[in-house]
Amino acid sequence: MRQSIRLGRIAGIPIGMHWTVVVIAALITDMLLGVLPTAIPHQSAGLYWAVAVAGSVLFIAALAAHEIAHAIVARRCGVQVRSVTLWAMGGIAELAGEPPTARADLQIAIAGPVTSLAAGLVFGGAAILDRSWHGPAVVTAMLAWLSMMNVALAVFNLLPGAPLDGGRILRGLLWKWYGDRQRASRAAARSGQVLGIGICAIGVLELLAWRGIGGLWLMLIGWFLVTMARAEQQSDAAREALAGLLVRDIMLPHPDIGAAWSDVADFTGRVVLSSHQTVFPIVSLGGDLAGVVFAGALARVPDADRATTRLGQIATPVPSAYLADPGSPASSLLSRPPLRGQLLAVVVEDRRVTGLVTTEELRLALLRAGLRTSSPAGNGR
Repeated sequence: MRQSIRLGRIAGIPIGMHWTVVVIAALITDMLLGVLPTAIPHQSAGLYWAVAVAGSVLFIAALAAHEIAHAIVARRCGVQVRSVTLWAMGGIAELAGEPPTARADLQIAIAGPVTSLAAGLVFGGAAILDRSWHGPAVVTAMLAWLSMMNVALAVFNLLPGAPLDGGRILRGLLWKWYGDRQRASRAAARSGQVLGIGICAIGVLELLAWRGIGGLWLMLIGWFLVTMARAEQQSDAAREALAGLLVRDIMLPHPDIGAAWSDVADFTGRVVLSSHQTVFPIVSLGGDLAGVVFAGALARVPDADRATTRLGQIATPVPSAYLADPGSPASSLLSRPPLRGQLLAVVVEDRRVTGLVTTEELRLALLRAGLRTSSPAGNGR
């Protein structure tokens, strides 16, 4: 998920937020504005609002700590971490690869719930100290609520179904038991779908029986779990299909390339109109990659400016994460979101562009893998 706001780095890991974090902040603030006046009545509205907003900030900080814990342990286990992003459903620690062993998988998965439990203990201890020091009762109530919520979050995350941490723990345990990561991952994904359907059903029953908004939230959470579990199942199937293949096996070799100093009119007429590509690597005078140009960007250049607009002026820079070596595993491309919805990698060897992988090359590779799997062996015809 793309970060809307970058908060900085912790232990070298980029930390950011998606704009939907506002939904979490508003929800937590609203919940506290309902809880605090009931627990500690007869306080000023301004005090309730100040403590509620502070509580929502602390809750989001605890969510960030949960994801950062995953990221730090992952890096210690040898897995590269791209970023940590907070969003409406909590947070995502974006890993650049898969855990190398079942033990590493378990360690990464359990780090989050342990951190949430620790946060619950810290908030609970702070509530006890605040009360013993005769601090504001409304602050004590807020800290106690945060303690309970973090413990509840840890317990919920331990439910045995992907994409929850409990699903990751289940995967790690089954991986260790079966000795087969793919089989363990499929089982965890199926468990996540069953769990999500069950939570949806409970939400429907609550909505019909009590007509409470809690039922809608349960339905939303259940739908999210089912959707994410299916996505993981599809991702694992793709990873299994690409097993043994290298980037050079699926890339478009010798792609059409543009020069940074070429103008849009010349490049469009000479190359683009006869090419099957929608993404074009752009190279500098020395032959190094200067960026990529998407066909849509070429089309947006006004006719009157095409003869004077250089490709280098409209080229999109290629982040290092989207550069690939031809000898890298093809499955490594699955862990990155397509750049502009299309580009998965520019393949570079000895500083020269030798290939290109877009979503279309990946789709064709998966289709061929499926055909190889389904084709009868030893047909004899």
